[in-house]
Amino acid sequence: MGWPGIVVLGAAIGFVGWWLHPLRRMNRSGRARLWVALAAGVLGASVAHMAGNVLGLFHDGETLEWPVCTAVAIIAVAVTVGLLSRR
Repeated sequence: MGWPGIVVLGAAIGFVGWWLHPLRRMNRSGRARLWVALAAGVLGASVAHMAGNVLGLFHDGETLEWPVCTAVAIIAVAVTVGLLSRR
């Protein structure tokens, strides 16, 4: 996948996670910012990519890389947007 793919995956997960998160839609205070969700998605996917390479779970371009990076990015965005949306 490479680093450009990681950044695009993280940004896409960040945007979709921010847009669909139920707490963001219920709380209109504007605290859950889009740029924070994008950064959390990219950071989550990057951390998963680096951790997988360091631990030997996968190398660049392997099939397991996509679902692991996606899952970690989704968790990072959900936690971040949820914490920012709370009162």
